[in-house]
Amino acid sequence: MTNKTQQARRAFLKNLGMGTVAAGAAVAVTSTQAVAATEEKRAESDKAYRETDHVRSYYASLRGQ
Repeated sequence: MTNKTQQARRAFLKNLGMGTVAAGAAVAVTSTQAVAATEEKRAESDKAYRETDHVRSYYASLRGQ
């Protein structure tokens, strides 16, 4: 094997390894952003006032007094 062939092979393998690391980092960042967005939506929905059946029955009991 010639020196140029060995260098080309090493460069290819090095780039392949770096590409794998970069792809893994991209997946990690994307999943972290998705989790953060989901948690933010959940926090917003928890703060929202919802008039449920038991709340309506409580209000009705107050009006009846």
